[in-house]
Amino acid sequence: MTVSRRLNPGDTLIVASHNAGKVREIRDLLAPFSIDVRSAGDLNLPEPEETGSTYAENAILKAVAAATAANLPALSDDSGVSVSALDGAPGIYSARWAGPEKDFAMAMRKVIDLVGPNPDRSVAFICVLCVAWPDGHTECFEGRIDGTLTEPRGTNGFGYDPFFTPDGYDQTFGEMDPAAKHAISHRARAFTKLVESCFTA
Repeated sequence: MTVSRRLNPGDTLIVASHNAGKVREIRDLLAPFSIDVRSAGDLNLPEPEETGSTYAENAILKAVAAATAANLPALSDDSGVSVSALDGAPGIYSARWAGPEKDFAMAMRKVIDLVGPNPDRSVAFICVLCVAWPDGHTECFEGRIDGTLTEPRGTNGFGYDPFFTPDGYDQTFGEMDPAAKHAISHRARAFTKLVESCFTA
């Protein structure tokens, strides 16, 4: 059995993302652990091409690229929205559906239009977090939350948050207070597994 490596208070961790909303959310989740968080964007690290066929493969690609370039541990996130009526699309291509301008309002409208009158409005957010070390060692953790596709509401969060209402709630992620979203999100669920394995409180 492989023993998980630990990240300790005071360590520097690179968040392997140029997405400001995602970096902010991960930084908030990391706040209790006294980790020095820097982003790939802050360090002008190149973004690797996401050629994987799964969330885990893409997360590993991004984490290893950042860890190697910065010579520091790096944390990546590959996440997306899986719409049942679209056979799981857009899935790993969720960001690409927003185009080069990252127009998620357009992407949400595309999803809603494609689903059309289909009564199946079930949708899930899926996240895989990967932490990589400069020597290539990686560990991955998956989180998922199910919900309902709704007309976009709210300006909090980022990406597809405004059209996702988690099961058991009447607010979309776009309407929720960020702390409330952090408590239940797919990213938070993956993060809980990561913390249990790799972080020293």
